[in-house]
Amino acid sequence: MTFALAMKMLGATIMAFFTMIGGIFMPTEKKEICMIAHRGYSGIYHENTALAFEKAAKHGSGGAETDIRVTSDGIYVCSHNSSITLKDGTELEIATNTYADLTAQNLEHKNIGNVKLCTLREYLQIMKKNDMVCFIELKGDFDDAQIKEIFDICAEEYELPKCILQSFEMENLLKARKIVPDLPIMLTYGSGDSYEGCIENGISIDADYHCITEEIVKEFHDAGLEVGVWTCNDIFSLEYCKSLGVDYIESDLF
Repeated sequence: MTFALAMKMLGATIMAFFTMIGGIFMPTEKKEICMIAHRGYSGIYHENTALAFEKAAKHGSGGAETDIRVTSDGIYVCSHNSSITLKDGTELEIATNTYADLTAQNLEHKNIGNVKLCTLREYLQIMKKNDMVCFIELKGDFDDAQIKEIFDICAEEYELPKCILQSFEMENLLKARKIVPDLPIMLTYGSGDSYEGCIENGISIDADYHCITEEIVKEFHDAGLEVGVWTCNDIFSLEYCKSLGVDYIESDLF
């Protein structure tokens, strides 16, 4: 973290404190920001599992982010990493194993042992039950048929406008824009990345909070696009991003 960013975050936190005090006496209308549970309520529960998504809903999150991969037999599952570790310590690559093999045991976890790999359908069903926003990030390369199938599953299990498709890969997003022109989609943006092509293609942005600036927020808002940030797990980064007027904040804890 740069010194300049640290000072901005500290300033935003101090401003937020005084704004809160002032609001007690002179309430003002604030921009509503949607809190997104990053991989579910992952600060407490096993990330990207049905339990983590259900606990995010109980926590009061407005949405939950997940990462999608595909098994060797074509089942879309929630996992950030390309492999999983089972309860007995066996490590399996998702892309080269069937869903049955991947769910033959519970997942390894130091605190909670009774959780298994969650499917995209299960995730969507939990989101629908709790009226939550879906951040669905594609991990790796997906062909046109797979992207269409993901959209079809989203439409079948929930509502497309509630499902925001994300990817670090611009190619995936352009495929998505071609297949479903009106679907909300976001570029996942980190340090050293480029967001060239987003504005002209109607693609919103979900940025590492270390990279987000007032100028980027204004550029996307002026184009009628949304801005999300990840992953704010302390009060300083949280208040800093709130001060920028972003639309979504991802967190493992808040």
